[in-house]
Amino acid sequence: MPAFDLPLPELERHRPHIEEPADFDAFWRNTLKAAGETDPLVSVRPVETGLRLTRTWDVTFRGFGGDPVRAWFSRPAGVGGPGELPPAGVSASPHGSGRPGELLPAVVEFAGYGRGRGLPHERLTWVNAGYAHLLMDNRGQGDQYGCGGDTPDPHTAAPGGPGPAVRGLLAAEDYHYRRLITDAVRAVAAVRALPGVDPQRTAAVGNSQGGGLALAVAGLVPDLTAVLVTAPLLCGIRRALDLTDAGPYGEIAAYLAVHRGAEDAACRTLSYVEGVSFARRAQAPAHFGVGLRDTVCPPSGVYAAFNRYAELTGTDPHKEIHAYPFNGHEGGEAVQVRRQLEWLRRVLDEASDVGRGSR
Repeated sequence: MPAFDLPLPELERHRPHIEEPADFDAFWRNTLKAAGETDPLVSVRPVETGLRLTRTWDVTFRGFGGDPVRAWFSRPAGVGGPGELPPAGVSASPHGSGRPGELLPAVVEFAGYGRGRGLPHERLTWVNAGYAHLLMDNRGQGDQYGCGGDTPDPHTAAPGGPGPAVRGLLAAEDYHYRRLITDAVRAVAAVRALPGVDPQRTAAVGNSQGGGLALAVAGLVPDLTAVLVTAPLLCGIRRALDLTDAGPYGEIAAYLAVHRGAEDAACRTLSYVEGVSFARRAQAPAHFGVGLRDTVCPPSGVYAAFNRYAELTGTDPHKEIHAYPFNGHEGGEAVQVRRQLEWLRRVLDEASDVGRGSR
């Protein structure tokens, strides 16, 4: 696929106006308030993976509507506080019972569109880098790629198509991504409640849909330590619908091609999950990646989120973006991951220095 979006110099200046609903902040404040009225953890159960250097637990936490959401929690064996986590139904102290020096920074990772959490040994990069790692399952997804998921979505009766991107599309209150973004915010609360985790050093990570979720978390969790996104979905949604028929945007276009006259309602719903709006409200240091030939998540949306990042918060966090001119949705792959590892280590080291200085 040749380059199809704006030239790089224009992308670097791209700051489009995004129409936000007047009640955007109230909508999410009320949604998250309702979800946060109970303790996040439901159960924490150790699982045998055959990996000697990694310990893993099957975690269930309360997401949108109190629904149970599954996740894999892993950390390096013998590192990061006490060896045992609480039994099912027992919440952990946010700081565990380990000594302060044993607390690990946490990386909360969100999976791509159509994927579930899969099997616990599939994603080991972050735990091998020495972090506590929580991989959230995508409710109602998991049937398109990977090794499946374990979290149903009980709220699927609203009008919309079969794909996640169009479930409940005609009303923001019913939309699939309202539930999934709420789950993502609750995943951060869940990992902070697990022993051996330093709640003051928590990063959100994701590619594609996972990147869109991580960016939403950055806009909704003000004390997040860092966010790392590659090719984030849901950024510059209206422009993306005009540019591409690939992937989730194509599902939305196909739905509107049949349901003529539903465009206004659909676009209003999508305005509540627009990644640029979340980016404007974020304040954590941010690391972006983008393939300039990406037809799934067009680069103009990624640059829109990057260029307008933190503009409403009165802060000036460190942010950087890495562009891959000849790559599509795969982006920088292992090269990008190496950059993420190096960048996050520096950011967390700085956060540790600040924390020590405040004590």
